[in-house]
Parts: sequence; C-alpha cells; structure tokens
Amino acid sequence: MQKSFLTLALLLGGAALAQSTGTPATPAAPATQTQPAPAQPAQTPAAPAPTAPVQAPADPQTAVAQVGSETITLGEYERAFRLAVARVLNSQGIPYSEDALAEFAQARPEFLTQYARDRAVYQLARRGTAVTAAQVDTQLAETREGFETDANFAEALAANGFANEAELRADIERELVVDAYLEGIKSRLKFGDALVASFYQLNRSAFNRPAQACVRHILVATQAEGQTILRDLAAGGDFAAIAREKSQDPGSAAEGGELGCIEPGETVEPFDRTSFAAPLNQPQLVQSEYGWHVLVVTRRTQAGVAPLAEVAPVIREQLARDAAQKYLDSQLARVTITTTPAALPAPASNR
Repeated sequence: MQKSFLTLALLLGGAALAQSTGTPATPAAPATQTQPAPAQPAQTPAAPAPTAPVQAPADPQTAVAQVGSETITLGEYERAFRLAVARVLNSQGIPYSEDALAEFAQARPEFLTQYARDRAVYQLARRGTAVTAAQVDTQLAETREGFETDANFAEALAANGFANEAELRADIERELVVDAYLEGIKSRLKFGDALVASFYQLNRSAFNRPAQACVRHILVATQAEGQTILRDLAAGGDFAAIAREKSQDPGSAAEGGELGCIEPGETVEPFDRTSFAAPLNQPQLVQSEYGWHVLVVTRRTQAGVAPLAEVAPVIREQLARDAAQKYLDSQLARVTITTTPAALPAPASNR
C-alpha cells in the first residue's frame, strides 16, 4: 500500500502556505516610455553597463531559530520548507519545481514560526517515545510497494520535494514518533458517560444528519440480464462475485457492487426512489437512463439527530482531541522558542 508519507512533510504549515499563495501576484507596472537620448559622437565609446553584484550563497549552518537547547539551521529550515511547499503543490496536482518554490517566498517567515513549533513538539515526543529502525523499515517498505520500479519511486520522491530516500526515512521516523506521542496523550484521557451525554445535549444540532441509504448494485444492459441475476441471487449466488463479473459500472464492480451510503437526490430518480422505499436486503430490478440495476438496500437511516449511542464514540474522540491539544499547548509553553526571520534569504529564483 502506498502511504501518504510522500505527500506529507510532517509540517502543519501547509495550510498557511496555501493561503499565502491564494492572492494573485500584483501585475508588473508597464514600462515607461521616454524620448530617446541624442546619439553620442561616434568617437565616444559607450559606458559599460553596470554589473549586478553577485550575492554570496547563504551559509546552511546559519542559525534561524532556537528551540530549547536545539538550534535550527538554515539548511534544516530550507529542507522543511521545500517539503511543505511540495505537499501543497501536489495537493493541487502541480509538480514540485524550484520555480514553484519561489512563488511561496512571502510565506517563509510565517513558516519558520510554525516549523519551530513543530520541532518543539518533536522534542517533547522524543522524551518518552521511541521508534525502532524496524518500524521505520516496515513503513518505508510499504511506501515503496506502491511503485513498480526504483526509477518510479525516485521520480515520486523528487516530485514531492525529497532530495533522497534518507529524507523520506527521517520524516517517517518523525511522524511515527509524534503520532505515538499524541496517541499516548489521548489514551490517558477518560470521559464518563455523564460528560458525553452533556456534550451531546449542548451540541445536538451538530449531530443532525440527512436520510441515508446504503446500497449496492449490479448494472447490466438489458432487463433479461437483470432477471437472470435476480434468479441467481435467489438460488444463493454471491452478490459481490456476480457484480465483479457482470456489472457494467466499473467503479462499483471492483468493490463487489458497493456504492456506499447515499443521500436523497444524489442519484438518478428511479434509483433514488427505490433506494429509499424498497425493503432492506431484497434485490430489486430498476431501470434508469444507464441501464438496468439489480439493487439491494443494506441499511437505511432517517433524517434527524443521530442517537447518543451512535455518536458517543465520536464525542469521546472529540473531547480527547481537544483535551490533548490543551495539554500539548501547556507543554509547549514551557519550551523557549525564538526565531530569526531576518536570517532567511529569498529563494534563488526570486533574487
């Protein structure tokens, strides 16, 4: 399975980066037209054009932030910024490039603040959480499984801003450590039934839901084909197997005919009407503009407020997430963080 590590840089600054580039660039002012200067006498040589000063490359060891006793260097920051930009670009279907990186220049100071905070979280996580090399190896192997060749994998690394596999490995290790740390915080938080019920009563409107029908179908071209499938099902045929073999809907056929849960009005009218009226778990034959559907409704819920028993796990997860965030904020408040945005050079393409 191809994991999300190739599109995640472990940095929460991606949203800020996306917002920073949401405003179109200011158009360049039109060139001012001037009268041509009188020609110099032929014997007077033209003055040489001034040469732009060459800016020395920035030292990657320059300190740009201090997180507790740990110094963040410019080189570390540039790597993190590159990966975060690549994540934003890839989320919009845009391949990473150095020119694209330069378009995010205005987000660099803000990203430094976020990156320093993320490093502080990682510091806290490392104190009580250990990840073995074997765990990282396993995750890296699962990531590589999504690519047919090493060349494909290397291409994906570059497209996502990784300079090499070692950078990906470092991010995998850091994400595993931070995830384990945050899950450990949440696991220690317990919420009684009374608190969950109180939250439910105070936020009932948040649990409103539309009617839903969970359905699966087999799409065929003719009524005769549909009737044959109905007979096969009545004789004990396996719905999923028949769907994979005979359904002309390629999207759901691969899933054994499963369409998931739909809301009223999301499908064509005959299909929609049957989905919300037919008896549960009884195959129906329905014609639509796409052909004939052998349709089975496996579950249906009415519109209204979801019952407490159903949403209690969701409420507990929300309460745990909120409490964990407050705890994390209190721990971060004890870490001294200073940043030096003035030490950040503009990207090379913008100079």
